[in-house]
Amino acid sequence: MNFDVVIIGSGIGGLTAGALLAKYGKKVAIFESHSIPGGAAHTFTRQGFTFDSGPSFYCGLGQEKPSLNPLKQVLDSLGESLQVIPYDPLGHYHFPEGKFPVYSDLEKYRQAVKEITPQGAKELEKFETKMLALYDSLKEIPVISLRSDWKLLSVLITNYFPSLIKTLFQIGIIQGSVGDVMDKTVKDPWVRRLIDLECFLLSGLKAQGTVAPEVAFMLGERTRAGVEYPLGGSEAIINALINGLKRYNGELYLSSHVDKIIVESGKVTGIKLKKGDVVEAKVVISNASVWDTYNHLLAEQDLPKSYREEQLQTPTVESFMHLHLGIKAEGLENLTGHHVVVHDSNQDITVPGNTCMISIPSVWDKNLAPEGQYVVHAYTLEPYEGWEKNADYNNKKKQRSQTLYKALEKVIPDIRQRVVLELIGTPLTHSRFLRRYQGTYGPAIAAGKRMFPSCYTPISGLYRVGDSTLPGIGVPAVAASGILCANSLV
Repeated sequence: MNFDVVIIGSGIGGLTAGALLAKYGKKVAIFESHSIPGGAAHTFTRQGFTFDSGPSFYCGLGQEKPSLNPLKQVLDSLGESLQVIPYDPLGHYHFPEGKFPVYSDLEKYRQAVKEITPQGAKELEKFETKMLALYDSLKEIPVISLRSDWKLLSVLITNYFPSLIKTLFQIGIIQGSVGDVMDKTVKDPWVRRLIDLECFLLSGLKAQGTVAPEVAFMLGERTRAGVEYPLGGSEAIINALINGLKRYNGELYLSSHVDKIIVESGKVTGIKLKKGDVVEAKVVISNASVWDTYNHLLAEQDLPKSYREEQLQTPTVESFMHLHLGIKAEGLENLTGHHVVVHDSNQDITVPGNTCMISIPSVWDKNLAPEGQYVVHAYTLEPYEGWEKNADYNNKKKQRSQTLYKALEKVIPDIRQRVVLELIGTPLTHSRFLRRYQGTYGPAIAAGKRMFPSCYTPISGLYRVGDSTLPGIGVPAVAASGILCANSLV
């Protein structure tokens, strides 16, 4: 087999890059190790229940309002669309001192904060004003038109010069962290914790480690375009990207594990599959993580020693414990779909098990579960270290999942009596099914500490996309990485 471009992995970054390059006229093939496409965004079914494996919060994917979400821009470019269900409030945050509703409408959001801390609500407005000013300076430059090479400057000057000038006035914030903005505008401890929590949910880091543009974009889009759930779950997004890929004659091979990237004289020549087949290509794009790409897909001698060592030292977000449940839904008609539970205010929100995220998507899409039942997905940080398949594995799974059950009891007090299907996922599950180093969700590069690598590598013809290449571990960031890489190659 011979292709112009071969992509390793069918996560959103790989599918985005592949579909766009196919549209641009390249002969593209994507090779996926798993039998199900989508990477961390894949969907799976058990006993009539359809579960999202990862992302559950989406913004700006519908047709009602124009969106700056990079994923939506890709879908528009490919001629694909999604059916979505908008909702507000987004859900609730459950702190030890009480439950707090979260709205996409900023005025409602501030009013909810005002009931807890009037002074904090005033400070929050100052914080949001700063962040939204940054969003306003960035929103006129669509990600779908950007690239990662020196030609970016030409694109910006030629097509977006007035907007480029506006961003120059925000350069200090652009290069800083959310914590820098928070320190200048917010003193109230409750609101500071709230901002830290929202940053953690978005990037895996608190405010001081999260880059400001990431949160500015989230706040701006959440306010302007609102939030919604795609009918069919994350599978609908993956299927739309695959449809776009195939519309332009791109190919997707499932259950096709890539064993190594072939490099000769500093240049990529293709890939070798685990089953022995060699696929030739002048360009290879890895949607695997930085650790998996440089540790497993390449030989040690393929990369400069210092570069390889530096990249492999990239800090990671911890892995996760997952609880996927099918439950009886009787009496839960007024439930909101998203919940975040913080168990102990005296512990840091990043302590594994202290902050638990809960998604109940069948609140919006009844087809995800049998009639009269709901699907539930709860997850929390969990270190990879110490996990191994031994005689105590199942007992440890049960024990470590209890913090998730306790969080669910804040939302559904009799949750344990409602369970008809229980699936517990550990960091080993994460590592196995997502083929990810230590089951991590992505890099934990704090703002200002070091630069995120771009799509480029020292090897001619080898590029990278995904959550190790742009700030943020969410869907918009990985979609943007695919856009930047594809545009740079044409």
